[in-house]
Amino acid sequence: MKYIGAHVSVAGGVSNAPLEANAIGAKSFALFTGSSNRWSSKAIPEDEIIKFKNNCNLFGYSPKVILPHDNFLINLGSPDDEKLKKSRKSFLDEMNRCEQLGLTMLNFHPGSHLNEISEEDCLNKIAESVNLTLEKTSGVTAVLENVAGQGSNVGYSFEQLAHIIDKIEDKSRIGVCIDTCHAYSAGYDLATPEGYETTWKKFDEIIGFGYLKGMHLNDDKRELGSRIDRHESIGKGTLSKDFFIQLVNDPRFDDIPLILETPDDQIWIEEINWLYQQIR
Repeated sequence: MKYIGAHVSVAGGVSNAPLEANAIGAKSFALFTGSSNRWSSKAIPEDEIIKFKNNCNLFGYSPKVILPHDNFLINLGSPDDEKLKKSRKSFLDEMNRCEQLGLTMLNFHPGSHLNEISEEDCLNKIAESVNLTLEKTSGVTAVLENVAGQGSNVGYSFEQLAHIIDKIEDKSRIGVCIDTCHAYSAGYDLATPEGYETTWKKFDEIIGFGYLKGMHLNDDKRELGSRIDRHESIGKGTLSKDFFIQLVNDPRFDDIPLILETPDDQIWIEEINWLYQQIR
């Protein structure tokens, strides 16, 4: 079963997210549980938590198909002690919010070395940050997202993600979300049949499909290996429609949230419908 959805708005409160998802025919969804660009957000009112859970039940969204994303300020590998402290505090808050909502995953970008420390030191800081957070929480899996390799960001290779996972003490609470645009921009050739098979073979050998908790389905405005993060609508970028047809018919991606973050939310309903139509 494929659970295709999108990163929906929480305007008016998190309880509206399941309504937004249902309105576009999504069988999964992503959301921010608070502000996407602030270190901290207002506490979620108890009645809003109840409404969110009730709306999820109403439309059949179980926690396994909901992939919340943390705020964009967090850098768990920051070389700056003060920023690292703020990032860890904010990440803990994000995990706690997921726990309050009955969610079981939190998607996050690994972090950046800012050209001040080595990539390895940055990866080690990220692992340490995750370990500290997992010790203080329960029930929520930290889900690493691969990045395009833009600037000083780490986590653009399967090896880097595996490095972090290797240092996580509770392996049952760490996972991976693969963004298709990021992977292609980082140099993984998903656009050709041969490259597609080679990429997923590498993923399984280096990380393992057991760690795959979700995917972001995005086409790419840029060329293979550009190391630039520019999402495009399905079939309008360099990945092409053939890639997405192959992916939605691949049983390795059953039973996990497949989330659109494509730039035109006005056609999400059409993109989701088209993707479902391609399943043989």
